[in-house]
Amino acid sequence: MTLIRPVAAGVAAALLAAGCGSAAAPPPPAATFVRGSARTEPAVSPRPYATADLQFGLSLLAAACAAEPGQNVVLSPASLASGLGMAYLGARGPTARAMASVLHLPPPTAASLAAGLQARSRALRALDSRGVTVADSDEVWADPSTPPLRSYLDAVATDYGAGLGQVPLMRQPGKAAAQIDAVVAAATRGHIRNLLTAGDLQGTVFVLTDALYLSARWASPFDPAQDTSGTFVTASGQPVTAHFLNGGAFPSATASGWTAVSLPYRGGRLAMTALLPPAGQPRCTAIAASLVASLEHSLAAAAGAAASAQVALPRVSLDAKEHLKPLLTSLGMGLAFAPAGDFAGLSPATDGIGDVVHAATLRVDAAGTVASAATGVTMLPTAVRSGPVITFDRPYLMLITDTRTGEPLFLARVANPDLP
Repeated sequence: MTLIRPVAAGVAAALLAAGCGSAAAPPPPAATFVRGSARTEPAVSPRPYATADLQFGLSLLAAACAAEPGQNVVLSPASLASGLGMAYLGARGPTARAMASVLHLPPPTAASLAAGLQARSRALRALDSRGVTVADSDEVWADPSTPPLRSYLDAVATDYGAGLGQVPLMRQPGKAAAQIDAVVAAATRGHIRNLLTAGDLQGTVFVLTDALYLSARWASPFDPAQDTSGTFVTASGQPVTAHFLNGGAFPSATASGWTAVSLPYRGGRLAMTALLPPAGQPRCTAIAASLVASLEHSLAAAAGAAASAQVALPRVSLDAKEHLKPLLTSLGMGLAFAPAGDFAGLSPATDGIGDVVHAATLRVDAAGTVASAATGVTMLPTAVRSGPVITFDRPYLMLITDTRTGEPLFLARVANPDLP
């Protein structure tokens, strides 16, 4: 029997596409949402979009690790892809191409994009089953003075099931943040209560939110009596004490020095893949989506055979909130941020994304996994366009006239502004 100690908790979190927390959710506020006119597209496979989300998530994970190699990372590729995907539906020109590249979207026609995103949304909803709770919620928020284009609302209703909520973003950003946060908290069962602040919404005209909640029990729960304490060597090389869940047997696979273990949840539709990098590698060892796919293919084949791997998996409870503009810019999405962004398909009233705020939590214990995530994409208003600057840096005249008659009321020449 093989004993494997998976330590890539951040990678596993990314692949789970969620985060976690605790406590019951507050009741949702009395909010009215306007839904666009959704249309149904022919059924297609959601797999290309799942692959895109994985590639995007791994790229972002690698960038986050490079920025802070000693820190845990927990993020939801699914939530981020949904929040940014709603923004992408309103993007045009180079902005759209830059976003599609960073999000790794398959080359679409308008019809195939809608069909693919609908298939992706249906696949997420289908995960909700006995022993597994998955809930996803998408919304568009706008200041009452500036509604999005109707065509945009139709697109997000079709592809994400999103509606429009009106909040006082421009006049009362604190109140708007509280209203949005209440809806996010309800959608995540109270796990994420403070996604946005008044400061995040200052000068914002639109906000796009995604909230994702997961609660899943292991198909084969760990026995708490088998828990042990052991040494975990951190990214900085320092040994610490960790509390390990111990059990098995589970499907395992190896490739390119990586070891993968599949820990299925009830129903068999959802599983955690724990990925252990090669020993002696740099602190931020990246893994390609193609290698993950190869390992998962091997795990699926191993599931039908006699599984033999036991695991010692640390109990973890991760909680993170990040402003992702710098990381997304480093990946190539800079054109989407104001004032360079072209979101003419959303509204002529926005110059682009202000920031992307992402919160995620993840708890792994003997019973299973509880996870939640939320993404807020803030959109800034169109800046006032100015012409060339004319500088009065030499003697000049001032004339004050009646504009109807031309009568000169005052006339002056400024030879030296310092003199009376």
